[in-house]
Amino acid sequence: MESLLFLLFGFLLIQRLGELVIANSNKRWMMDRGGKESGQEHYILFIILHTCFFLSILIEFMSTGFEWSLLSWFALGSFFILQLLRVWCIATLGRRWNTRIIILPDEEPIKKGLYRLIRHPNYVIVFFELAVIPILFHAYVTALIFPLLHLLVLKVRIPAEERALEERT
Repeated sequence: MESLLFLLFGFLLIQRLGELVIANSNKRWMMDRGGKESGQEHYILFIILHTCFFLSILIEFMSTGFEWSLLSWFALGSFFILQLLRVWCIATLGRRWNTRIIILPDEEPIKKGLYRLIRHPNYVIVFFELAVIPILFHAYVTALIFPLLHLLVLKVRIPAEERALEERT
């Protein structure tokens, strides 16, 4: 079973790196259409947070024993649901999805899919991912610490994003 978890860990790393490639492509597309980027000064916090998240999982996993439990299966099921929701968010925003704050001046925010129901659904999903993914690896300290760190970063990020949306013209 440990080899399955290493495959899952590898999948997550490739997925996140692939999302950065998509985000960079979307950034170029948006900037070519007059997009305005803001919040660059705190973007490094996301890089640090997510890099440390994966390192923390790896360190904690390597230093603990592993056995599948009912909690492991619950976390796995939750992980799959969160991945579907994550893909839904990315697909809903299409070329406007990004890991950065980039606003197209003459376009209204998208209000379909989960964005009809929740203002920032991707941030909610990432919060739960930061709790669920470590549980798969029995990295319980990581599961407690990183969702809280995510909330601290969002205390900077969401106001910056809201300001950028209000200032678009």
